[in-house]
Amino acid sequence: MINKQSDIQHFSELARQAVDNSSDIIFWLDPNAQFQYVNEAACLQYGYSREELLTKKMFVINPNFEQSSWSSFCEQIKAERVMQYESIHQTQSGTKLNVMVSLNWLSHENKEYICAIIRNITRRKQQEEILEKALLEVQLLKKQLEEENIYLQEEIRHSNNFAEIITQSDKYKKILNQIQQVAATDATVLILGETGTGKELLARAVHNLSGRSGRPLVKVNCAALPANLIESEIFGHEKGSFTGAISRKIGRFELADKGTLFLDEIGEMPIDLQSKLLRVLQEGEFERIGSTQTQKVDVRIIAATNQNVEKMISEGKFRQDLYYRLNVFPIINIPLRERKEDIQLLVQYFIKKFSDKMGKNITNIPKKVIDTFMNYSWPGNVRELENIVERAVIISNGMSLQIGNWLTQEKQAGRNNELDDNFITFEEMQKRHIVNALKRTKGRVSGDTGAAIILGLNPKTLESKMRKFQIKRGDFMV
Repeated sequence: MINKQSDIQHFSELARQAVDNSSDIIFWLDPNAQFQYVNEAACLQYGYSREELLTKKMFVINPNFEQSSWSSFCEQIKAERVMQYESIHQTQSGTKLNVMVSLNWLSHENKEYICAIIRNITRRKQQEEILEKALLEVQLLKKQLEEENIYLQEEIRHSNNFAEIITQSDKYKKILNQIQQVAATDATVLILGETGTGKELLARAVHNLSGRSGRPLVKVNCAALPANLIESEIFGHEKGSFTGAISRKIGRFELADKGTLFLDEIGEMPIDLQSKLLRVLQEGEFERIGSTQTQKVDVRIIAATNQNVEKMISEGKFRQDLYYRLNVFPIINIPLRERKEDIQLLVQYFIKKFSDKMGKNITNIPKKVIDTFMNYSWPGNVRELENIVERAVIISNGMSLQIGNWLTQEKQAGRNNELDDNFITFEEMQKRHIVNALKRTKGRVSGDTGAAIILGLNPKTLESKMRKFQIKRGDFMV
């Protein structure tokens, strides 16, 4: 036991030294917030001398407190006796300190004090922010991988026109040679050609032969998306950036980073969005809708269209500077009527494809069927041929392919309208084919008996073309 006055003084001095040399900040305040005692750590952390602090109130280190609110805060401490909370203090130089504050209400010799023990947690907070940022980046990467997985799963489920390129045409082999030449570079490719010629197939070939083949080929069909959704689909958006944006969406550009982005039907892209696409091509950066943060990407662009882009430029529907950016390496895909030597190969391929699906065994293609195919002009190109063969496999009962009278009807419809490819534009020819198909289907666009099947088009693409040519479905409905 400590009995002697000298012992009491000894331990009192030890306690004072322990407090004064503590690494934590320790000070006493009176109920008016005036400093009554400060240890050495307080002086070092806040940048004041002991004498300076003892002439000041605690508001100098905590500007968040005001004199008007201090009284009520004191009453709260007095009632609770002990309080602990996180706060932000300020040094003499203005540096912010994240601190953990422990307050105790003490009474001694009829006087009241607030004892504060304060620990500087600035470094811990910085590490937490770094960790939180890292976790956020991990979450974003996870989200991006999930988006990529969803996209790739959709691509797996999607049925392509071909599983591989089928050709023996010398003309088409020249196109394949062009693909081999450009694939090894990062040059932007513009694929031109009629609907149904397999422009996406060529885009896939460019990607698969490139150094980016380990990353996805991401596709955007500009004709299949409403104009108000194309920007969000391509660039993504932040949560709450517009009505219906309930969460952040990763755009196709981010999904295609280090890979390839295929912009199909680029001629259908709204003119106001073309300038944003041009910026990405020039600078490799963009912002999501609703975000001010610039995203950097490394993406190879392949674009495709069946339209006359130079005519669209003259009509003010397509930016000339964007066309020059896209038209670095043009590839003109040839229509099926110019590679008829491939027709029999393609028919055999499609017969096997659909026979396997339907559990049939069709091995014979009658000569009259091949002759019919060879004499037909195939305005819908390879896609139309695929659809016709699928229909034929459906109705064929034995081992021989039967095609019904679809091609005869379509040829007759063409003669009745006296179409002459030498005297009408390609767009006018498309418009007449669409009108003829809608007449036959009484305005029906999609479904097994719709005009899209007859024309070998995706229903969304057909609807887009109908809007472009101002063709109203109601004009053909009975």
